[in-house]
Amino acid sequence: MTATDYDDFAAAYSAQNESGLFNTYYNGPAILHLAGDVSGRRILDAGCGTGPLSAALRAKGAAVTGFDVSAAMVDLARRRLGEDADLHVADLSEPLPFADAEFDVVVASLVLHYLEDWSGPLAELRRMLKPGGRLILSTMHPAGYAIEYPEADYFAVTKYTEDYVMDGQTVWLTYWHRPLHAMSDAFAAAGFRIVTISEPPPAPDTPAELLPPDKGSGRFMCFLFFVLEPA
Repeated sequence: MTATDYDDFAAAYSAQNESGLFNTYYNGPAILHLAGDVSGRRILDAGCGTGPLSAALRAKGAAVTGFDVSAAMVDLARRRLGEDADLHVADLSEPLPFADAEFDVVVASLVLHYLEDWSGPLAELRRMLKPGGRLILSTMHPAGYAIEYPEADYFAVTKYTEDYVMDGQTVWLTYWHRPLHAMSDAFAAAGFRIVTISEPPPAPDTPAELLPPDKGSGRFMCFLFFVLEPA
């Protein structure tokens, strides 16, 4: 996947996420719950996409900076957040244009699973955290990969591609599966300790027609959420 690939489907991606289950009623609410009271906090939205999470965090009183690898995504985020929004085009796999210890909280929402190497990105995210800061992230649940691809080697870091229909457009997304122990090892190697692991249900206001059938508990295997602090 390249920045141009994301540019090609930015509008369809944005339209899909405005009312879809996985972002609007699952990932977004879970991240906001883990973030808690962010009033007055400086937050970096790493891989901000079209800006819905940045908007929600700003509505809760945070001062939000965002970046994404896709210029088209950032343009859509600027339309959402306003021309004065602190938004940047930047690549998480490269050194980032922010100062050391600049942010109270860094949010990396559904971005790391697009990257084969986590060492450099995690080191950069830790560098930008203030003392006592937190990194809140979500990624593909590794057990979901094992369920979806039972013949694959769960314990190997593996590249795979899936297709989705977004606003009538077929989109191909390429991910890197990473087993749970490899995630934990990467966090430790970057100098983080795990504070929270979360497998939440969708938001209480999720429309019933969006939920998978026969899920009496309301939970389903989708994303895995972490809160990390510098060790």
